[in-house]
Amino acid sequence: MQVKIDTKEKFHVITIPEAQITANMTDELEASLGSYLQNDVKSLVLNLAPVEGMDIAAAEKLVNLQQRFYEKNASFVICCMQPALENFLAEQELLDVMNVTPTESEAWDIVQMEEIERELLDDGEPGFE
Repeated sequence: MQVKIDTKEKFHVITIPEAQITANMTDELEASLGSYLQNDVKSLVLNLAPVEGMDIAAAEKLVNLQQRFYEKNASFVICCMQPALENFLAEQELLDVMNVTPTESEAWDIVQMEEIERELLDDGEPGFE
């Protein structure tokens, strides 16, 4: 699976230039995105602007992958979702468990806020539990 990668200081922006994400692409997607957890810069912004639809298996894999990132203290924010894809995920009751923003800029903000929050928690600041 081809992806476009834009590396920033605190995260990577990954754009999937496919109109459809199908079930047979999910293992490759998981391996490709999951490999970022091994990097020094672990957090991801997944830009889905070109994606018009996906299989339920692919959507569930994204949810699981996003959860894996958060378990490893890394952010995983999905942005720029097409309305039809957003509606599909809402119908499947998956949209509410995903960290989704309308724009890439907002996704960057969330990643940076979560990074600050992790740093504060690591420093043992009271009141952040």
